[in-house]
Amino acid sequence: MIPFNKPYFSGKETQYISESIKSGKISGDGMFTKKCHRFFEEEMSFEKVLLTTSCTDALEMAAILVDIQPGDEVIMPSYTFVSTSNAFVLRGAKIIFADSRKDHPGIDESTIEELITPQTKVIVPVHYAGVACDMDKIMELANKYNLFVVEDAAQSIDSFYTNKNGEKQKLGSIGHLAAFSFHETKNIISGEGGMLVINDKRFEGRAEIIREKGTNRSAFFRGEVDKYGWVDIGSSFLPSDIIAAYLYAQLENLDSIQDKRKLIWENYDNAFRGILDKKYGIGLPFIPHFASNNAHMYYIICKNIEERSSLLKFLKEEGILAVFHYLSLHKSKFFEDSYQGQELYQSDRYSDSLVRLPFFPELSMQQQDLIISKIIFYYNNRKRYNN
Repeated sequence: MIPFNKPYFSGKETQYISESIKSGKISGDGMFTKKCHRFFEEEMSFEKVLLTTSCTDALEMAAILVDIQPGDEVIMPSYTFVSTSNAFVLRGAKIIFADSRKDHPGIDESTIEELITPQTKVIVPVHYAGVACDMDKIMELANKYNLFVVEDAAQSIDSFYTNKNGEKQKLGSIGHLAAFSFHETKNIISGEGGMLVINDKRFEGRAEIIREKGTNRSAFFRGEVDKYGWVDIGSSFLPSDIIAAYLYAQLENLDSIQDKRKLIWENYDNAFRGILDKKYGIGLPFIPHFASNNAHMYYIICKNIEERSSLLKFLKEEGILAVFHYLSLHKSKFFEDSYQGQELYQSDRYSDSLVRLPFFPELSMQQQDLIISKIIFYYNNRKRYNN
């Protein structure tokens, strides 16, 4: 069986975990956490970062930092992972779901303004597949209506947005706050893990406090206060330094990991483009002119849910584990009774028809050739499988 994902081991993860253990401090903010922070702030030029136990926790910290209160409205795409919404629902927010673009599963930026009301407080663009949303449009709306922007950059490490001035900006560096994931399915991994990026200095001090159970413990260890205590709400959002040790080994190999992933992405695309899209009308990934491609995933978009189910069944029988992705949150069991918005046709289309193909750095050329050949075979013979 060719798996959908296989966690990547670059070589020094166990060595660094051993070093962390020998240091005598494996709890949060140990030496490898500090190394990761320096990497992101110095090598990748993020203003201020804090590792967290997950991207979900980073989003929850963001919801606290922008002071979400019951009744505040938060605009986000329906086609996203549940954590994007949960982080704000936990603070009492009302979620306003937007549709996806017709050419890409990311939020349809042209629909955001009509969803803004006096109760709107935050826009949460989700950079689906590491492909940028149109951040100029989103930041212009945020400035016009005095809103916060929290980038859900879970899939977006090493991905960029080119703004209207022609400047390349790292995803996660544009909104007021951003959240990244290092889950084992992401480009750079630590098993579980995440990161909050703080681009607005007014949030820096409070972010440290929220992350440290609502205490000013970080300031105490820097010698800025003579004792620490409970000064705000918060929780335990710090990852173990063992997690950071694994992550740091990955960061050291960011370029080589990305080179492998981009080659895999290009192999899929070169094989399918001009065949699946032109001959069979199957949707393939679209990269807008303002976005880069960090090769987080490769997907195809079937005609309908019946075709997708048939394709997934066929591939599984052939020893290939492909998967569908998100289900529209506005139609979820948790939310469907309270959703009062309009139909979100594109979100539902992606929910019904998008297929993610196996994608991991150690996917061999032989394995990928098999996947490609089986998918093309299926579409050359799909009448047989769709009857």
